[in-house]
Amino acid sequence: MHKLVEELGLRRHAAADGDHTATTERQHASGKLTARERIALFLDADSFQEIEPFRRHTAHGFGLEARRPAGDGVVTGWGTVDGRTVFVYAQDFRLLAGTVGEAHAAKIHKVMDMAIAAGAPLVGLFDGAGARIQEGVSALAGFGGIFIRNTRASGVIPQISVILGPCAGGAAYSPALTDFVFMVRETSQMFVTGPDVVAAVTGESVTMNELGGADVHAAKSGVAHFAYDDEAACLHDVRYLLSMLPANNREHPPATRCADPADRRADDLYTLVPTEAGRPYDMRAVIAELVDDGESFEIHEGWAANIVCALARLGGQVVGIVANQPSTLAGALDIHASEKAARFVQTCDAFNIPLLTLLDVPGFLPGVGQEHDGVIRHGAKLLYAFCNATVPRISIVVRKAFGGAYIVMDSRSVGADLAFAWPTNEIAVMGPDGAANVVFRREIADSDDPATAREQKIKQYRAELIHPYYAAERGYVDDIIDPATTRATLIRSFAMLRDKHADLPVRKHGNPPQ
Repeated sequence: MHKLVEELGLRRHAAADGDHTATTERQHASGKLTARERIALFLDADSFQEIEPFRRHTAHGFGLEARRPAGDGVVTGWGTVDGRTVFVYAQDFRLLAGTVGEAHAAKIHKVMDMAIAAGAPLVGLFDGAGARIQEGVSALAGFGGIFIRNTRASGVIPQISVILGPCAGGAAYSPALTDFVFMVRETSQMFVTGPDVVAAVTGESVTMNELGGADVHAAKSGVAHFAYDDEAACLHDVRYLLSMLPANNREHPPATRCADPADRRADDLYTLVPTEAGRPYDMRAVIAELVDDGESFEIHEGWAANIVCALARLGGQVVGIVANQPSTLAGALDIHASEKAARFVQTCDAFNIPLLTLLDVPGFLPGVGQEHDGVIRHGAKLLYAFCNATVPRISIVVRKAFGGAYIVMDSRSVGADLAFAWPTNEIAVMGPDGAANVVFRREIADSDDPATAREQKIKQYRAELIHPYYAAERGYVDDIIDPATTRATLIRSFAMLRDKHADLPVRKHGNPPQ
């Protein structure tokens, strides 16, 4: 037995490290860690349990007979993050360039099935050159098996993709099906067709990073939610994100002890938000004043900056925040902002994360390009996401909320459980300047002094239709609150709403009244 155990140890060591000194040095020289180094950095110490470390491909692929490394270029298994079970697979670029073949895909299929069955998050660490060409259709079928499992797991368990090297061709579609995508600058790239193909077909000359680097996908395409300068910082924030997500869609997000007083006043809000409707400010500063310890985790920070989506805690409980950003495009909604917020709302709804919406929106961004590119279609995605969400939902009109954008941003009329407003709120079909031009157009044109008449009509419209208490008087706002008490109001309100979807007891059939 001792000899057999000794042999097992040697085989395990060979499978894990083998004779890969040269390829490991190349991996490190390119600024990348190895698959096992990444797993060790990501998971709690000594918690990783590997599965199928000895699996090899069947050598039926063209030219692969002499290259059958144990593990087939991917490390799979499970471990813990802050003591909670997490399943992981990490492609090993040192072995067959991390390409996906039949055995490689089968290992990923197995760990995905295990994650779904266990109801635990799944994290994929991508560093591979795409489909293994030598295995032909078998490699493509392997991708198909990954995609269908991504789809089945969607909204059931959190799925996180971490791009730490190339992720090309069909491989790029798996991260796009997951909930969150992390990338590292300079070393990670995602694209369907590489620079050589682009040059051959279109004549465009582009580098890998220019085509599909981290900053491109974090700021232009919206494919990546996060971009980092190094792998350590990236994997640290993957752990942090997991601390704010439930293990599956049947659980609440994990709560924490909160040292920040629930009744803490936020007096700085008086000066952070200008009373003048047209003056810009940073909505992130408002969020920092409201949430526990001023700490939030912004999603898609670099893309569609006119809307802020973030995870934070209020009274120790996780909430998802959707907020207009007046410092960019005046906070107007456009195609990208609508798409960004819609996906975030749907993710929060899937994983039982309550939603807080902070409104300061002048409307949808006008323009021929927006209309022709489908702002109606994309705006409807956000409207649908809010209307369909069943988690607790609270909205606050911070300042202005005009037109269809007010409705779309989780107004009371589309199902917000509670709607509050600050004394600075203005809710109307459109701003007073534009409204006066439409409603009082004839009176202004017929007056002896049109400019003075217009100013008077603007004041009249503002006084009669968009004063701060107009919506409250009609029940569209539950209360007008002191901005400084917003934090306490939110914590009390979310606590009341926490179990709003809990099953009620079955009514017993008693004796009817006589």
